[in-house]
Formats: sequence, C-alpha cells, structure tokens
Amino acid sequence: MEKALEQQLSNCVKIVLFGPESTGKTTLSQQLARHYHSVWVPEYAREYLQNKWNNERKTCETKDLLPIAKGQMKLENDLAKKTDSVLICDTDLLETKVYSEAYYSGICDPVLEKYALKNTYDLYFLTYIDTPWEADDLRDKPEEREAMFKAFEAELIKYKRPYVLLKGDKKTRLKMATTYIDQLLQNKNK
Repeated sequence: MEKALEQQLSNCVKIVLFGPESTGKTTLSQQLARHYHSVWVPEYAREYLQNKWNNERKTCETKDLLPIAKGQMKLENDLAKKTDSVLICDTDLLETKVYSEAYYSGICDPVLEKYALKNTYDLYFLTYIDTPWEADDLRDKPEEREAMFKAFEAELIKYKRPYVLLKGDKKTRLKMATTYIDQLLQNKNK
C-alpha cells in the first residue's frame, strides 16, 4: 500500500498547481503543458469523485482519500516517465492532506500524511481566489474560498515548500508561471 504512494525518481522539473477549488489550476496546468510541449498530470480525485457521484450520488468520504492518493501517484509516476523536461501536476498529496483536514475535523490518514510530506516538487504555484467561481457536481463551498486559500498557504509555509502566488487573469498567470519555470529549467541545464 505505502509503495503506491511513493514518488518515483525522475529527471524532470516537477511543478504543482496548488490551491482551493475553482481557482484555475486545471486550465493553467493544460496551458503550461502545451507551452512546454510536455505532459500534465490531471487531478485523479475529479474523475474518481465524479464517477462516485454519477453512480451513487455520494460525495467524498474519508475512505475515498487513500484510493484517490494512490490513483494520483500512479498517474504522476506514469506520466513522469514521458518527459525529461517539465511535469505539470494539477495537484499533489499535500493538497489531498489539506482537504482531508479541512473536511474531516483536522484528521488525515497517517500514511497519506507521510507521503504528502515525503514527496517533493521543484515549485508550487499557489492559485489565488480572484477567478470566478464555477459550480459543478463536486465543488461545494464557494463561501469558504478565503479560508481554504489561507489553509493552503499555511501548509506551504509550515512545510517550507517553495511557492509563488499566482493572481490575475489567465494570461498574467501563464506569463508569471513560465518565467519561473524557465528559470528552473535553465538551472537544471547548467
């Protein structure tokens, strides 16, 4: 079980889009992957939970978090093999940890927490809440966006993760993100 949550070694720069729901992470992930002619790792939880909703009319429960984490790491590890430049991750296990603690009274499975802290990335882009809220079957707390943003930022600070705050429209965010990624790629190739 634990092996399924472990990040495999790779030769690429790993970037994570990180932040509350409906803040443009997926859109920017796709833009960045296109820009760098690379791959992006979609958020496994969306597919998993949409299927659960469609089939059972149920939302996420604590028992879903480990299967979601395993699915996320399988996607990341598989897709990391397809690039040696940059891998754009729409999420990571640290994000799953934040949601676990926010939705389930501060509780996170110890195994999930272990790998959320153990797995490493070159840079996080923390997406701000200045994008319009878009409702769907899975998003459920538009009134708590600010509190969730603060929880995400606090986690990055607490665990000393390198991050850049992204604000503004899609074009502004893309320009800022590519500036930082270009620097990382230059340093990697030195």
